[in-house]
Amino acid sequence: MGAMFKSEEMALCQLFIQPEAAYLSVSELGETGTVQFRDLNSDVNSFHRKFVNEVRRCDELERKLRYIEAEVKKDGVPIVDNLTELPRAPNPREIINLEAHLEKTESDILELSHNAVNLKSNYLELTELRHVLEKTQVFFTEVPMFFVMPVEQEEANDSITRALISEEVQNPSAIGRGRLEFVAGVINRERVPAFERMLWRISRGNVFLRQAELEKPLDDPATGNKIYKTVFVAFFQGEQLKSRIKKVCTGFHASLYPCPNSHAERQEMGKEVRTRLEDLNLVLNQTQDHRQRVLHNVAKELPNWSIMVRKMKAIYYTMNLFNMDVSKKCLIGECWVPIADLAVVQNCLTEGSRLCGSSIPSFLNVIHTAEDPPTFNRTNKFTRGFQNLIDAYGVASYREANPALYTIITFPFLFGIMFGDAGHGLIMTIFGAFMVIREKQLSAKKTDNEIWNIFFGGRYIILLMGLFSIYTGIIYNDLFSKSVNVFGSSWKIRYNYSTVRNNADLQLDPGTDDYTQSPYPLGMDPAWMVAENKIIFLNSYKMKLSIIFGVVHMIFGVCVSVVNIVNFRKYSSLLLEFLPQVMFLILLFAYMVSLMFIKWSIYDATSTDPRYGPTCAPSVLITFINMVLFKHTPVQAHCSEYMFDQQETLQQVFVFAALLCIPVMLFGRPIFKLCQSAKVISPGKVQQSNGVATHDIELQTFEVLNQPCTSEINDGAHEDHESFGEIMIHQGIHTIEYVLSTVSHTASYLRLWALSLAHAQLSEVLWTMVLNKGLSAQGGNYINSITLFFVFGAWALFTLAILVMMEGLSAFLHTLRLHWVEFMSKFYEGQGYAFQPFCFKTIFDAEDAED
Repeated sequence: MGAMFKSEEMALCQLFIQPEAAYLSVSELGETGTVQFRDLNSDVNSFHRKFVNEVRRCDELERKLRYIEAEVKKDGVPIVDNLTELPRAPNPREIINLEAHLEKTESDILELSHNAVNLKSNYLELTELRHVLEKTQVFFTEVPMFFVMPVEQEEANDSITRALISEEVQNPSAIGRGRLEFVAGVINRERVPAFERMLWRISRGNVFLRQAELEKPLDDPATGNKIYKTVFVAFFQGEQLKSRIKKVCTGFHASLYPCPNSHAERQEMGKEVRTRLEDLNLVLNQTQDHRQRVLHNVAKELPNWSIMVRKMKAIYYTMNLFNMDVSKKCLIGECWVPIADLAVVQNCLTEGSRLCGSSIPSFLNVIHTAEDPPTFNRTNKFTRGFQNLIDAYGVASYREANPALYTIITFPFLFGIMFGDAGHGLIMTIFGAFMVIREKQLSAKKTDNEIWNIFFGGRYIILLMGLFSIYTGIIYNDLFSKSVNVFGSSWKIRYNYSTVRNNADLQLDPGTDDYTQSPYPLGMDPAWMVAENKIIFLNSYKMKLSIIFGVVHMIFGVCVSVVNIVNFRKYSSLLLEFLPQVMFLILLFAYMVSLMFIKWSIYDATSTDPRYGPTCAPSVLITFINMVLFKHTPVQAHCSEYMFDQQETLQQVFVFAALLCIPVMLFGRPIFKLCQSAKVISPGKVQQSNGVATHDIELQTFEVLNQPCTSEINDGAHEDHESFGEIMIHQGIHTIEYVLSTVSHTASYLRLWALSLAHAQLSEVLWTMVLNKGLSAQGGNYINSITLFFVFGAWALFTLAILVMMEGLSAFLHTLRLHWVEFMSKFYEGQGYAFQPFCFKTIFDAEDAED
């Protein structure tokens, strides 16, 4: 947790690496993920960098891997990614072997695929020929009664032509004499109508076309898709018409097959075709088995190859960020490194030199800079979700106080105040605990479901929100909108049975001796859940609670700004900004909170002084408004406008003191900057232009450049260029925003009360309108059981969908707003940029998310 208080201290380092050790050293750094490299070749085109050829080789290897993976998936071979530990990047000697192995594997699969396509093409042609021989047999035996013609063709009535076709079909010798010819083939089913129409147009109705659809679809050799085809035979006369028909068949991609004239020849060819199909089918099965064995062996190594090639590409891409020194014997790189990891980086450089056998060691050198370092908050699986909530608003400036540390407690607590139901919190806790307990199994199952990934990433947040909701539900005594009577009630009924029986409403007096004056042991007295004025009581109770927690939360946010003031050495802001801000909040709003506690403490139904009876208790809101406006409200004769003596004088002092804080916030910092500038630019300093004064200036400049990089240096440099008017305008906007926001932010915390009340009322309405009616339904025992089953299902569905998910999401968003706006605006700037280390795991996760 201490690492989350502020971001890690960073250092800008120069790496001096020998060229032969650069690859292995960068590989070691990628495994640890401790450095963020800077591009020293930003002015060099990507195609002109030193290791661009190696990057292209990696791209080619990735292309081969994509082809191999596509072939493996096309055949349905499972790729089992059960790597417990990612393989290391191959060393330069192993890269050549890996490249040769991938090339051989690709060529083998290409050859297998090419052979399989050829065999399947032959098998398809033989299958089509078999269908042509079988389907056309009917066409040669039956007597055609008409020509097949499209709709626009007129009916043929030429009896001589019809008789001629009938005679020559029945007499094959007529075909041999050249009087009637035919063409047989196969065409795609969807092209048949257009094919038919085109034949009629080119022949003017002198083509007799017969067709038959194939019942079973055929497999495309290239893609494996199902294709539906139709067998056709076209009868015609003349060589000229024959050439036209063949051109049309070519245009429609119809496959033509030889078909003998005699019936015996067709049967003989059919037997030969079937024999060849059986032999070819056997060869195809053997080829497919061999292909499956090859792909299964490849699938085992595919995850390893993919990881190794991706690591190689990341290493060479990173090495392109390095610069070569003048002697071209050393690679120089610059990177941001957490100071705590400097020893790790040096060990990586030493290990890289050892692995390559280099006798010259690589080393790093820390350099000083005025540039803002990146922000790095070291997190674990528990704190990562809370840090992501803060980073979604804005990455913290370097060494700025990190709100995520406090958000771990305040976020689920404020959520629980709004959610406030122990039953619904239990459901959320079970869901969060399920994801936490089985996080290893669930994280191993990578899914593209974005909603599930969001839930799983915030599993610890959901778990804590559920636990805090159970706690606040116990405090509210709210379990699925029903109260739990554990400790009994402090209220005692003084009426007899007949009075209670005959009266719908009765008044319980807290001033009697029967009422227990001691605080209730835990939570809310269950008697309030059945009271007529329950809403009025809960409204007052939850509204005051929201104001109390809101003011405490804002004061805490202002106090956290002290961490930034001390860290950035802006000690003037401690008196000119922090002190008036916190005094303004305490004198007005913390005083209003104290009035609530005073009112709860001194006003009692058993008080002997009538001024401190329940009827004389003044409204805290009216008292606060009168305090600010210097007004008075008339009260009853025996009551007092104020809660204690000298309250009016104390309130006037508080208001005037709070008003005095405003000019301090408005003019304090600009006047301080003006005085500071006048001291720096003094006449004595300006007149000294040489000698010791010049040496002092140079020495001061050297010291500033060698100071640790902190944001106050940049702020000071920026403010030196600002005029007094610009500083005054900026400070005026900041002061007005703070003063007005204290009022608006305090009112904004009333959403704690509003959402809590709305959630409780929705839960009560759902219980009353759904489940209660099912429990009170009239009918037999069996009918009631069936009715209650469906009613409970509806109640459970609405509870999960509306009260847990929708209300939970609403409370989550409102809690997020309270932290981003009301809390973090008091001290958080969020002007930094995130530390993005060179880490293989991070690179792979980002690539997988894009895929």
